[in-house]
Amino acid sequence: MRVPRDELPAVDAFDLTGSSFSALAQRIAPEVWRGMTAAVPIEHVEGTTIVALVYNGGVVIAGDRRATSGNVISKRDMRKVFEADGWSALGISGAAGPAVDMARIFATELEHYEKVEGAPLSLEGKANKLAQMVRANLPMAMQGLVVVPLFAGYDPRQGVPRIYEFDAAGGRYEEKRFATSGSGGRDARGSLKARYRPDFTFDEAVDAAIESLWDAADEDSATGGPDLVRGIYPLVAVIDAAGYREIAEDRIAGRVETVIAARRVV
Repeated sequence: MRVPRDELPAVDAFDLTGSSFSALAQRIAPEVWRGMTAAVPIEHVEGTTIVALVYNGGVVIAGDRRATSGNVISKRDMRKVFEADGWSALGISGAAGPAVDMARIFATELEHYEKVEGAPLSLEGKANKLAQMVRANLPMAMQGLVVVPLFAGYDPRQGVPRIYEFDAAGGRYEEKRFATSGSGGRDARGSLKARYRPDFTFDEAVDAAIESLWDAADEDSATGGPDLVRGIYPLVAVIDAAGYREIAEDRIAGRVETVIAARRVV
């Protein structure tokens, strides 16, 4: 039996009782939300490569800066590592436009949840939320706009760093040591596999991340290595007991010079 429209209960679009920003956006502007999630076959920019590794005290996450469109370099200084909140970060690879949107919406989701609930979501809860967002992107992924993020954070409740990988269908997998994503991910993983030690210091972890991106760029044309002429270097961030922070570019430049000196053939 159908209920007449004028007898249906009124729905308050601005009801803030829920803690999901996505659900709120769908109620307030469903036509905009459909436009954001519609599956449309279009030419797009790809972003690669992301690495993350646990060291003795925290986790380092880093990304190269190159974005490509087919065989063309679209951008040389793209940001691929984003702060999700004070205790976590998101690295993006795949279709750049949807990936950047996902990173920004995810950060807004976490901020909205904390304001509504009065407490931040647990690190595992954040990973589960991101998995839901990746799964919601599956129709776009079927059109070629695949987004495969890498999520890293520090759990202040347990005092441990964690890394989570995802697949295009929203599968979520925790990694205890290191993880990579993007077209150069296989080469970066091989580099980290050869170098990684669980007792890495912070500086050693940063060097290993830079070297793994270097190795990926050496094999994968879509991954950009350090650009000494333009002064473009990998973006490297750390999350530990002090929270999220990005490593200053001049410090990364110094570490890159050290890596180059060690590899220079005499």
